[in-house]
Amino acid sequence: MKKHIPNIITCCNLLCGALAVMLAAEGLFHCAFGMILLGAVFDFFDGMSARALKVQNPIGKEIDSLADVITFGLAPSVMLMQAIRLATENSNYAWGWIAAVALIMAAFSALRLAKFNIDERQTSSFIGLATPANAIFWGSLIAAFPEMASWAEWIPWAMLAVAALSCWLLVCELPMFSLKFKNMSWQDNKVRYIFLIGCLLIVALCCAFAVVRGNWHYAMFSGAGVILWYIIANLFPSER
Repeated sequence: MKKHIPNIITCCNLLCGALAVMLAAEGLFHCAFGMILLGAVFDFFDGMSARALKVQNPIGKEIDSLADVITFGLAPSVMLMQAIRLATENSNYAWGWIAAVALIMAAFSALRLAKFNIDERQTSSFIGLATPANAIFWGSLIAAFPEMASWAEWIPWAMLAVAALSCWLLVCELPMFSLKFKNMSWQDNKVRYIFLIGCLLIVALCCAFAVVRGNWHYAMFSGAGVILWYIIANLFPSER
């Protein structure tokens, strides 16, 4: 029975992704983002449980990628597409079709996962932005500001441009550190410690701003802020 436990956890990730897609299509962005986060939790524990139980197998690796395509590829893409469509339904542009361009991000997520599976360089770090990070960025941003696309006529175009940048980051050759600690020393994990300290500050600032403004939606932006900080931290050469 124990050999099936990691795969069951992975399937829970896939179900979270499927629910996120359904909720995003209905415009329930906060719930969709919650499902993406829950899927990320399952994604973290499936690999950990496989290593702990010593039941790693090729099927588990394949189903993990398939689940990630749904949860971290399709779900945030549908969130972005639907956010643009809902916010521009009174526009003169045919945004119903233009917004569908956001779905290309799902295709690039699948390509990124396929590259990861065959790239032996990514055992302790990443080459390109990981799909969960990209999903958390978009999920957090849209959940925090679901009406953002209606702020100005150029905002939807800007969102699609940033989505194109996300597609590039997913498959680019930019080395990105992982949060796997070699040990607990500062010297060997300086970048990771600095990143985590920055994350705490970002979350604290977003929560404080949410309290001041009396709108808890601003606290949800901390997810996008953390991913932006992660990308910036990887732009500076350092030991990974």
